[in-house]
Amino acid sequence: MENTKTITLQVNGKPKTFAPKINLPQFLEKMQFNPYLVVIEYNGEILHREYWENTFLKTGDKLEIVTIVGGG
Repeated sequence: MENTKTITLQVNGKPKTFAPKINLPQFLEKMQFNPYLVVIEYNGEILHREYWENTFLKTGDKLEIVTIVGGG
């Protein structure tokens, strides 16, 4: 049975623990990512921004987060 007090995710290959019922924008805020400067792979697929608000994370989810960096 899953512990309802926390969930454990794989974030860029490392385990991270969070409170349950966290959606993707809340997760990004807690991780201090600028949501306008990231691309997210969610369980092996790129997740379009229009789905972020309704994507609630659960134990075992795998996220790869790529930060867009400008330069010249």
